[in-house]
Amino acid sequence: MAMDTDKNSYTIIFAIGMVLVVGALLAFTASSLKPNIDENKRLEKQQNILYAMGVNENDESSATFVSTTDAPELFNKYIKKQMVIEGGKVSEDDQAYLIDVKKEQSNAKAGLERKLPLFVGEKDGKTYYIAPIRGKGLWDAIWAYVAMDENMVVQGAYFDHKGETPGLGANIKQRFFMDDFIGEHLKADGKFKGITVAKGNADPKNENKTDNEVDAIAGATITGDGVTAMIKSDLKLYVSYFNNLKNN
Repeated sequence: MAMDTDKNSYTIIFAIGMVLVVGALLAFTASSLKPNIDENKRLEKQQNILYAMGVNENDESSATFVSTTDAPELFNKYIKKQMVIEGGKVSEDDQAYLIDVKKEQSNAKAGLERKLPLFVGEKDGKTYYIAPIRGKGLWDAIWAYVAMDENMVVQGAYFDHKGETPGLGANIKQRFFMDDFIGEHLKADGKFKGITVAKGNADPKNENKTDNEVDAIAGATITGDGVTAMIKSDLKLYVSYFNNLKNN
């Protein structure tokens, strides 16, 4: 006996069947691609950390990562130690770069202890301390990897975003903005002050590295405020580590 395709019940059964089939296909595709997605995220984090400490393929103007092929080898070459700071205690963990900063921020808001990853790199006889930070821009998440010396003077930085406005807030990942942070002091008179992305900054050429300011991007005030807040809130959490480092 043939099914009456004009009935509402047929339409409902057909729709349910399609939902189940499509859902199953999407779930299968997602599970199949997950290893590749996870691997790409792992390589991207290695590239970001290396970029911040100056291991990159930049030309005169553009920001360029080392290749994904070379990233694992270079990461092992330049990153000498991976650490986790938790509750004032410091431990080594060779998987610290995989810590989810967003999740750790949520844990802190829930009253749980936050894990702070910190990477120690060495290049050309110089030691770099690279910290991942995360905040909120105009439209969505922004994040960065900031390389510092033992005095919390910035040695390099890489910024990125999820959905800032092209040509405006999205320019936080351009060389002209990121390079302004190099040499900037995070402390003033021995106390942590952070770095303000300042509109109307009196030092547009960024020659004064002790004013705790860099010039803002025109038309991207809210994104710049997000960068300021991200630096001040997240990097402040590392102050006790650097204080102990100086005292030892």
